[in-house]
Amino acid sequence: QVQLVESGGGLVQAGGSLRLSCVVSGSIFSINSMGWYRQAPGKQRELVAFIASDYSTNYADAAKGRFTMTRDDAKNAVHLLMNSLKPEDTAVYYCNADIVRLSDRSPSVYWGQGTQVTVSS
Repeated sequence: QVQLVESGGGLVQAGGSLRLSCVVSGSIFSINSMGWYRQAPGKQRELVAFIASDYSTNYADAAKGRFTMTRDDAKNAVHLLMNSLKPEDTAVYYCNADIVRLSDRSPSVYWGQGTQVTVSS
């Protein structure tokens, strides 16, 4: 069984920083791409940042210049460093991964349970 567990969310003042982490556990053969998504109340879930297996990254326009996504394949983890946070960054942040399972070498997409980020003005 594969699990993704996020951590690092919390309450921060505008202009502050947070570092989110997502750790993958379970019977994994390999991890392809991973992403961070967020969902604010009343809004659709949106992509924030994405990192491929070659470590190339893509960011949503709202995240460019402020957020940095990294991955640590030795620990099956990804991180999202968020600087210069704004109230509009308030949302539940979800980790997503395209994982090849050890059991059947079949790829599937998995999601974490989410971590709340609240930015006060």
